[in-house]
Amino acid sequence: MVRLDWVGDRGFPIATYFSKGKFVKHSSIFGVAVLVLSLGSASAVWGHDDGKAPEQLGTVSFPTSCAPAVQPKFTRAVALLHSFWFKEGEKAFNEVLAQDPGCAIAHWGIAAILIDNTFVGGATPEAAKKAQESIDRGRAIGAKTERERMYLEAVAKYWKDYDSLPHGTRMKALSDAFEQLTIHFPDDDEAQIFSAVYLTATQSPNDTTFAATLRAAALLEPQMVKHPNHPGVAHYLIHSYDYPPIASKGLPAAMIYADIAPSASHALHMPSHIFTRVGSWQDSVTTNRRSANAAKADQSGGNWLHAMDYMVYANLQLARDQEALSNLSESLTVTDLNPTVLATSYALSAIPARYAIERGMWKDAANLMPRKSRFAFADAMIWFARSLGAARDGDFEVAEQSAKVLGDTVEALKAAKNNYWAAEVSVQHQSALAWIAYGRGNKEAALMQMRSAADMEDASEKSPVSPGRVIPARELLAEMLLQSGNPAEALVQYERSQVRDPNRLRSLIGAGQAAAQIGDREKAKSFFTRVTQLIGTSNSRPEFKQVREYLATN
Repeated sequence: MVRLDWVGDRGFPIATYFSKGKFVKHSSIFGVAVLVLSLGSASAVWGHDDGKAPEQLGTVSFPTSCAPAVQPKFTRAVALLHSFWFKEGEKAFNEVLAQDPGCAIAHWGIAAILIDNTFVGGATPEAAKKAQESIDRGRAIGAKTERERMYLEAVAKYWKDYDSLPHGTRMKALSDAFEQLTIHFPDDDEAQIFSAVYLTATQSPNDTTFAATLRAAALLEPQMVKHPNHPGVAHYLIHSYDYPPIASKGLPAAMIYADIAPSASHALHMPSHIFTRVGSWQDSVTTNRRSANAAKADQSGGNWLHAMDYMVYANLQLARDQEALSNLSESLTVTDLNPTVLATSYALSAIPARYAIERGMWKDAANLMPRKSRFAFADAMIWFARSLGAARDGDFEVAEQSAKVLGDTVEALKAAKNNYWAAEVSVQHQSALAWIAYGRGNKEAALMQMRSAADMEDASEKSPVSPGRVIPARELLAEMLLQSGNPAEALVQYERSQVRDPNRLRSLIGAGQAAAQIGDREKAKSFFTRVTQLIGTSNSRPEFKQVREYLATN
């Protein structure tokens, strides 16, 4: 049992968990609850015939009208679905059908699996065709109960008009259908749990009230009490709270999900969504290393690279630059890639861009090699790094050429009605143009454009495919203000940036420098102390020497 019952000195909750007959408080050095609880034998296990260790996927109960002999296999397939182990889950549902061809509800499972990640809409036309064929076969077989029929028809809502309706519209239809399922079958906990994840997936990134996701969390919290070892409940609570103002509410689920379903690489990764939101970097590194190893073992390239992106981001905040470089090199060894998977293309662009920008290696950023993938908004990160790096290195020709690619990408995304990613790339474009203007001496215009970019970025949330933007626009604004001789306002902007992206190393260093320049010794010491807590004994960057010298003399 876990509860959050008091607040640490940096504003983060401290966890209390029940162990050996008593409650024990736990926190990391940042005051973040990060203990991963071991559930051990409480997890349901499935044996292997090939001598491998038994799977641990959590505890799921999904009764069906199918043959009793296939019920354990069906339950395992649902557990796989809850942890987004799509390839293995599709295989598992097909194994059920091979043994019981009359199990119509298994076709619901296949169609649900083929949606892929509900939060990014990665289903391909091939998947849509396969899903519709499965739905048609399920209808032809005929569901044996009204409940099973409604499950099949609910998922059919998502695939209807696949060619003409965007993912978000079809996800809303799926969410509405599952809401009706919960009304018809109020005692069906699985319907409640699936309804919650589909509801969370309808959350607008521009809705600062988090209306949909908080409604989903309200469905899931009672289920956590009833089913503390359920993989979907913990998983979907993390997604429900994956937003800066409410991230701490997701800590209890983050602390247990990895050990509910340790056989699933995605389950090992998901806690880092919350750890990243609260700035608990070591815990992100630890859980993503477990995830990457598991994904490598099951040959899940997309999951592997997704975990690597989060790991690189965290290692760079800890000034473990050599480890981040090792992660970068490791990511480039992946050869069996599915180009239709967003996480793959995103990570392959994000990782090198982060490695250069976080370290302020502007020439390295300017020399990054452009990418061409199915996802132009993922490729845009390299063009952004090139433009920003070149502008700050004084190579305005490369900076402007790269910025033009960003502008063209924005227009193409707008034409495709991909409004979210159009806005994200527009922030990069405006930021690049601002630093070009700054480098050319147009400081007033540059600051105005950088403020606009920061405000635009604040109007929406980052995508679940990413631990965070390559660099927050408001942090870039603060850097520009500091460089232009306005440390007081720079400090304000650094502190604002820290609210959305806490414990970012560059931001803490900049805030400390700004505070020192205006003579606020207490704030400067506070920020620089936090820097030393993050970096330990690292001397990988020249600014660390300045931080230690300030603390030694103040």
